[in-house]
Amino acid sequence: MTANSVPKTVGVLLAAGLSRRFGPENKLTFAWQGQPLMSYAADALIGAGCDSLAAVVSDPDVAALLPADFTAIALPTGLPMASSFVAAVDHAVALGGQRLLICLGDMPGISGARLRELLATPGSAACTCEGARMPPMVLEAADFSRARASAKGDRGARVFLQSLSPQQLLPLEASEAVDIDLRPDSN
Repeated sequence: MTANSVPKTVGVLLAAGLSRRFGPENKLTFAWQGQPLMSYAADALIGAGCDSLAAVVSDPDVAALLPADFTAIALPTGLPMASSFVAAVDHAVALGGQRLLICLGDMPGISGARLRELLATPGSAACTCEGARMPPMVLEAADFSRARASAKGDRGARVFLQSLSPQQLLPLEASEAVDIDLRPDSN
């Protein structure tokens, strides 16, 4: 992407959580199966073919682990989940992006191929597993304002995800939908 070009698809990794349930260390920096946990989702975003990549972070140690092609969007520590989501949407708007692909930093089972499949879904879309709607998700620019307005407190994008039709949902296998919240999950 050249300095003056507008990104069609902006990929953003949400990696600003406090990892309270994981234990004293930040789970995103934890060596999970040989590499920092958040590197799996970052690699998947790289593999998705986005025009621009960023990560919402609150921990300098997480920011230091970002691949070189990611821009760090720094937030203060301790903000509610919605703040990360809003920062991702605001970043896409500031870049003039047409689509926003959002991944969570604690989902190591997501692949670039699955993200490309999600991006191939027309309109805004998200994933589902065993009836639960979840990220990764893609937002069309026409939905940026509505999705941003629905984000409150620790709900993040939950309200917006519930508004999507079944045709806007990409089924995930359980192994793809795993998010690492507790230290025993990381074994």
